[in-house]
Amino acid sequence: MGKLSVAIPAYNEELMLPKTASVLTQLLEKENIDFELVFVDDGSKDATWQRIEEEARRDSRVHGVHFSRNFGKEAAIFAGLACSRGDCVAVMDCDLQHPPGTLVEMFRLWEQGYEVVEAVKRTRGEESMFHRASAGMFYSIMSSVTQIDMERASDFKLLDRRAVDTLISMPEKNVFFRALSSWIGYRQASVEFDVQEREAGQSKWSTLGLIRYAISNITGFSTLPMQIVTGAGILVFVLALILGINTLIHYCTGTAVEGFTTVILLILLIGSIIMISMGIIGYYIARIYQEVQGRPRYIISRML
Repeated sequence: MGKLSVAIPAYNEELMLPKTASVLTQLLEKENIDFELVFVDDGSKDATWQRIEEEARRDSRVHGVHFSRNFGKEAAIFAGLACSRGDCVAVMDCDLQHPPGTLVEMFRLWEQGYEVVEAVKRTRGEESMFHRASAGMFYSIMSSVTQIDMERASDFKLLDRRAVDTLISMPEKNVFFRALSSWIGYRQASVEFDVQEREAGQSKWSTLGLIRYAISNITGFSTLPMQIVTGAGILVFVLALILGINTLIHYCTGTAVEGFTTVILLILLIGSIIMISMGIIGYYIARIYQEVQGRPRYIISRML
């Protein structure tokens, strides 16, 4: 039997962290699974780190990683992977919306030889209609762009040590864990779970946050937006060609009329497409600039 590491990103989770540590410890002890818990404090503004220190003093199997500031969930996930020492590593949220019982199912599949075990959402739990719609749109776009089914995907995964080493060896700074963990291949399996209700604290995701997350991950994992720029240019060229032919016909037949409105509309259309295209290209250049700078994904200020 191998050792299981559980990497748990935490941002402002002082209310949930002690219970999460207790529930996971009791469950894994009951299942006779050798384990360690690695909490990653992503620059929390509350007492999350103090709770981690308390749990570490209480149980030597609890470890902590403290960021110098907030670097985001993706960075926290990769820090958890890098600092884990188990034969396999599971990633799960600190709010227990990822049911701990499913973690045991995933571990048993790993014992059967699967190297990437993904937990997919059967139901999303209680959400507002607006948030459900925005999340659905986000995952639909991500599925189309990445060519990976993201509709029910989550960060709740269990990876064999070989898969973990492959992920953390990737030099890119802007990473998308959900997509990359599928992209790397290996022998994969999945289990379904129902998203649980958060018992304390608040969700860190908002609609605006999802939009930013989508833009960041789309540009980090796909060049489709660049191809859209090319498509927009071809569309404008075709429209210009049609309008040019139409204008020549009217000129040759002596029926040409003043087209001030048409000219203004064309200028606005072409100008808008050019500005949007420049924005997309500029975003990719910014991502290249960030990669070239070579700054680390995160900075660890303390470890337990």
